[in-house]
Amino acid sequence: MNFNLSSSKITGEIIKKYGFKMTKSLGQNFLINENILDKIIESADISSDDVVLEIGTGIGTLTQRLCENAKKVIAVEIDRNLIPILNETLSNYDNITIINKDILKTDINEELKNLSINQKIKVVANLPYYITTPIIMKVLEDKVNVDCMVLMLQKEVAERMNASPSTKDYGSLSIAVQYYCDTAIVCKVPKSSFIPEPNVDSLVLKLVVNEKRKVDISNEDLFFKIVRGSFSKRRKTILNSLSNYEDLGDKDKIQKLLEISGIDSKRRGETLSIYEFANLAKNYEKL
Repeated sequence: MNFNLSSSKITGEIIKKYGFKMTKSLGQNFLINENILDKIIESADISSDDVVLEIGTGIGTLTQRLCENAKKVIAVEIDRNLIPILNETLSNYDNITIINKDILKTDINEELKNLSINQKIKVVANLPYYITTPIIMKVLEDKVNVDCMVLMLQKEVAERMNASPSTKDYGSLSIAVQYYCDTAIVCKVPKSSFIPEPNVDSLVLKLVVNEKRKVDISNEDLFFKIVRGSFSKRRKTILNSLSNYEDLGDKDKIQKLLEISGIDSKRRGETLSIYEFANLAKNYEKL
């Protein structure tokens, strides 16, 4: 049976049929905007050669579109109460594997290996907003073989990930994501696009994962420590922010670091590019 899950009426009927109760703690908001679905699929440029990982399937609205366009879809859904619904709404598709697990506790690389997936994948998802950043960083830090990610995110979080230096949204999250990816806003998503309507606005963000990191550094832990320290006191100069941050050193040491890196000590961390942060990390190891 075919289900038009982008219809609020049909979505409501399915929810009622199964007596499904949405769990606020899981951030469940089901997408019902067909135009947004089209934009997500178009932005991900999904073809019959692609393997797609979806995180958080809901009742299968986006999943259906993915199955219609991709070679294989792997859907990870934490809520076991949704599995019977998915077994019905996705019954017409033979290219779907549903995994009922918590994505943050799942070895994605192992799951792909078990399914004999040995090609780059695409991640397309309407992510639970309360764990957006941990999920994205897990995919990136676990070195999953990903080509790109097209994700529905809370507007503020997407803007932070996409932000440029010297803007109010630019921070350590911007650097963390852009270290791995090129970012681009795909479209805005009105609250009326969901059942139930969320309390926040949304954006679709595309992350193209680079073959090589944006900057070449030998000590990632040190790099990100300097980044976090630089944003730890946004209204302070970078000299004051980094001085005595964790074990980076006192003001004299940081002053010397800034001098050899060609960075004015009166600048604020939010004005530095990722390349300047990389230069700081490289020079710190020479002190």
